[in-house]
This record gives sequence, C-alpha cells and structure tokens, in this order.
Amino acid sequence: MARELTDRWMGSDPTWPGSGGGTVVGGSSGRYWAITQPPWGLARQPAVVPCKTSGPHAKPCSPLPTGGWLPSVTSLASETIRRRLREVPDSPGVYLLRDTGGQVIYVGKALRLRDRLRAYFTAGYGQTARTAELVQRVYDFEFVKTANEVEALVLECNLIKHYRPRFNIRLKDDKNYLYLKLPVTEEYPRVHYARRILDDGALYFGPYTSAQSLRSTVKSIRQLLPFRTCSEDIFKQHKVCLDFHIRRCPGPCEGRISGEDYGARMREVALFMEGRSDVLTKQLRQRMNLAADALDFENAARYRDQLMAIEKIADRQKVLTHSRDDHDMIAYAREGRDVYIEVAYIRQGKMVGHDGHALEGAGEAPEAELLRGFLLLYYGSATHIPRSVLLPGAVEEPELMADWLSQRRGRPVSLEVPVRGRKRALVQQLAGTAQDELRQLRIQADYDRSRTEPMLTALASALELDEPPHRIECYDISNIQGESAVGAMVVFEDGRPRNDHYRSFRIRYTPGPNDFAMIQEVLRRRFERLENAQRREDSTEVGDRSFSSRPDLILIDGGRGQLNAAMEVLEDLGFADIPTFGLAKEREELFAADRAEPIIQEHNSPGMFLVQRVRDEAHRFAITHHRKTRSRKALSSPLDSVEGIGPARKRRLLRTFGSLQAIREASVQELVGAGIPERVAVRLRELL
Repeated sequence: MARELTDRWMGSDPTWPGSGGGTVVGGSSGRYWAITQPPWGLARQPAVVPCKTSGPHAKPCSPLPTGGWLPSVTSLASETIRRRLREVPDSPGVYLLRDTGGQVIYVGKALRLRDRLRAYFTAGYGQTARTAELVQRVYDFEFVKTANEVEALVLECNLIKHYRPRFNIRLKDDKNYLYLKLPVTEEYPRVHYARRILDDGALYFGPYTSAQSLRSTVKSIRQLLPFRTCSEDIFKQHKVCLDFHIRRCPGPCEGRISGEDYGARMREVALFMEGRSDVLTKQLRQRMNLAADALDFENAARYRDQLMAIEKIADRQKVLTHSRDDHDMIAYAREGRDVYIEVAYIRQGKMVGHDGHALEGAGEAPEAELLRGFLLLYYGSATHIPRSVLLPGAVEEPELMADWLSQRRGRPVSLEVPVRGRKRALVQQLAGTAQDELRQLRIQADYDRSRTEPMLTALASALELDEPPHRIECYDISNIQGESAVGAMVVFEDGRPRNDHYRSFRIRYTPGPNDFAMIQEVLRRRFERLENAQRREDSTEVGDRSFSSRPDLILIDGGRGQLNAAMEVLEDLGFADIPTFGLAKEREELFAADRAEPIIQEHNSPGMFLVQRVRDEAHRFAITHHRKTRSRKALSSPLDSVEGIGPARKRRLLRTFGSLQAIREASVQELVGAGIPERVAVRLRELL
C-alpha cells in the first residue's frame, strides 16, 4: 500500500490531479519524482503536511502518513521518532535530513533506509567532526523508496542540485552553466546557447563554467565552419545579413546552401565540439580530393583552408598519451576546508581542454567521499561521458558509480586510479594546476574578506545589531506616475552581491502612483513566500533558494513613510523581528521603526558605504527592469490583448493586411481567409 501511495504521489499515476504541479527532479522506468505540495484535500496521497506550532499562524500537524514522504514536525517527541523509524522500509532509497528550521541540511542514499536513518538518531553516531556536527543539527527526516540503488543515486544527485544542502559536497556558485545547443532535428539548425538540457532531440555540449571561453570557441568555429546563429524571426525574413558577407554564415535563409550540405556542416561542428579532430580532418581531406577530381577548385580550396586551420589547432593541442582513447582526468588540491578540482579532457590522446570547480561543503570529508560527491554532481549534468575517468584515488562505491556512469553514457565506463607511469604523472601534473588555481582563489577571497568584514562590523555597530549581518536584502520601487511599475529585491551576502538571488516584481495590485502601497505589495509577496517555505508548502518553487532564505537585515529605499508601510506588512506576517531600516536619499539618513530620530552616519564611514552600495544596486536593478517593462509596453500592439492572437498570427495578419488600420477595416470573412479561426476573428472585430 505504501508503495502504491508513493508511486501515485511521485507522479506515475497520471490520474492524480497534482502529478504535473511540481518540480520534476528525477525518474526512470516510468516513475518520476516531483517535489511539490500536492493539492489539499486529496485523501489518498501522503502529502507533505504544513505544520507550525508557534507564532501567529500556528496550526496542528495532521496525522502521519504510512509511507513515502513524511511531514516535517516542529515538536517531535522521542516516541514519535521511534514510531516513524519503525515505518521506514528496509529497502533502497534516498533520505533528507532537516534542522529545526525545516531546512534540508543533508541528502543521502542508502541501500537499507531503515538502518541508515536509525543511525542518525542513535546516541554517539558520528565518526568525524563533520558528521558529528550534522548529527547534532538533525531534527527531522523524510525518505523516498526507489527500485534499486542506481535509481537512488540518480534521485540523490538531483535533490542535491535542487536543495544545495549545507552538509553535502556541492559545486560552488552552481548556477546553470552554459551549454552549446545544436538542434539537429531542424533542416537548418541554429547553434545557440542554453542554460538547461531539454529532452528535445537536440545535441548539447558542455557544461561550460566560463561563458567567455565558450563564446570564444564558437567564434573560432564559425571562422572555420560557418553556420547560422540568428533567431527564427530573422531567419524567416529570407534575407542574408552581415554574417553572410563576412563569411560567418553560409546563408541558408536565401537558399545559398542546400539542406544536405548544411546538415553535413553541422555534423562537422559536432565532431569539432567533441574533440574528434582526426575524424573531421579525414572527412575534409576526402571532400577536398573529390572536389579536385571533379575540377571544382573553388570548393577544393575552401576545404583545404578549413583542413589547414583545423590541423593547426590540433597541432597546438598537447599530446599526452600514445593511446587514442578518450579519457577525462580528475585531480584536486586541498587547503583546510577549501577544495578545488580540475578536469582535463583527453580526446584521441590529446588534451583538448580543461575546466576547474571550487567545492563547498567538503569540510573534512575523506578523499573517497569527496571524489564521489564531485562525480555525482559533475557527470549528472555533463553531455559527454568518456569511456574512462582517471582519478587521483579510490572513490566511494566504485562499482555503483561505474554502473551509473555507464547507464548515463549508454556504454561501459571505467574508473581508473593510475599508480605509476605516464598516466600517474599526468594526474599529479593536473593536481599542481589545481593547487595554483586554489592559491589564487584563496588570495582573492582573503582580499575580499579584508574589505567587507570591517564594513559589516561597522554597520552592525551603527545599527546596534547583535552581530554583523550575513544576508542583507534591499527593496526599491521604480515607476513613472504608476505606469510600468516594478519592485526590486537585491541580496548581499557577506558584503558581496548575490546576483542569482536578485528578484524583480511586476506591480499587479496597486493602481496609480502609490509608493507606499507598492512597497507593501512587494514585501507581502516576498515574505509570504518565506512563510510558505517555512511551512514547507512552497519550498520548491522556482527561486526558492532566494525566497526561502531569511534575511538578517532589510533595507528599504525610502524615508519614514516607506519604512512604516513596510513594517505593517512585516508585523502582519510575523517577521517584525528582522532588523529593518529605511534609507532616505536626500540627506542619506537611516530610519528605524523604534527610533524617533534618524541615524546619521558619516558619509565616508565603512558601514554607510556598504549601505549606500546596496541601495544603489537596488536602484540600478529596479531602473533596469522598469525600462525593460516600459519598452515592452511601448512596442506592444492592440493585437496582443486579443485572446487567441499570438506572435505567429499577429505576423500573419500584418503580412496579409499591411497595417493595423487595414486589420480594423477587414471583415470577419477576410480575417478567416487570412488563416484566423472564426471565433478569434469575431473577437478581434469586437475588440478593435
């Protein structure tokens, strides 16, 4: 029964009303996992039940379900824990550990869930300082059963990426890295950048941590093998652009190249991106010879130039092994709690590139655990997995990791630890590169810390805070007489901008120029998300990493009026305990709700400098999004407000009738003749 309930809640039952309402994080064999709050009122699913036993929004917890995901309870008695542990199955699965605040602090996998979870609630568990600290913070748990251990490994990988738990090894600044996307299913594929891999039949290359490096690579490829990068709208104009004239595009929009030849070009691009230059040069040499035999000397010369350029690039690639196999080589450097990992890509015996990653959460983790954590995260999103991976040491669960990699690749993958010879020397050389990179990162981190720590300390002293704020959020409103109004939220952590946590809000419910009401709308929407996240109803929506984080300090761009308006919302939602201040622009005065007089600081004081920097960044971010909103509105058409008229039909109408006035004068029959459904044509006539 528990398996059935879990399967339904996981989404394998298409009749379940909530099966498409969450964030899908993994699946195989027809089963998918979605992190979501199921629709309330369904009796048959083991829902994640919102609980809160204190504060103005207290509510009792619902009865415990019998399997699947268990609710987070903020007042667990030891007997309740023991009862819940008895319900945990003795099967493979994934478990999530939470602290008293409901935050996921660790995601793990186990062959026997019951034994592993019991260990966390057994006195004396924890063999290392890192494990002991984790155990000390554990307050609640959840689990998901899986069919086997490999399936559990897949889910573990996706949940770590989703939650970024504090005690898991994770990639630092793990934003969505860039991929190069090649939609091979199209007749004339457009090569472009992507942040996510979709199941759309396209080829993806990456991930690339450096956008600049990827763009430089694409620029080099276009010089050798020109291809289109224009959008579909531009392509459908059927006119060549500047790229054609400077020989960066073969001009498929005007039919300057056949679909067959363009497809061959894209296969060459794919070979180049895979590092298989030997196959590419062999193909180009064959085409050059065929063109020369056919007396097509123009194309023969073009193939010759491409061949020479590719061979020149291949000659610059360092020959590392006499083997012609493909490998990835991994090495790392470690200083204290800082870890930096280098990955070198060996293709056909040559190093075609390398990439580096700083790790978080490694702490005192042993080498085997560290390597397992990195392999899980890195190859969980990699688009190309070689036949073998060279490691500096043994990895945890080597057979399971090799099985998982083989499953992802579709062919066998081996994990090797060279102990002598050329391969061992190469791994050690790569470790030296990682050591140099780590040293540079530590120098930069020390420099940043030396600048920000005095500012945070001075700010805490000036505002009489208990300790320097780790997370500062600042809010600003931008509008022109209430039009195109937007709110902005910027985040600084440890004195530095956290750009991936910035959020913008389109003002929806406040008519007219009312800054006070607008700031209230923004804060209500933001802190309702925080409240819901704490109640575990909303913690997995897009943007949860920012909205589910509680700020240590709130800054409002405005004076006493804006501050008072903000405090009304914070008091209503139960967040009035967060230190909140308003910053007036005219005299750069700070206002506090509990102080009659403003806080006046020297303009050149470190604390004031940080406050001004945060406020200016919020203003910049708000202005930028206001301008974008205003531009979109200025470029909008009355056709955009007609239900059933999208971009394609709008273009068709304008091509057919030539102008908006002509569309207004057209009859329903004429609109239908232009390819518009009759009901949409009637609605269009009524609105225009």
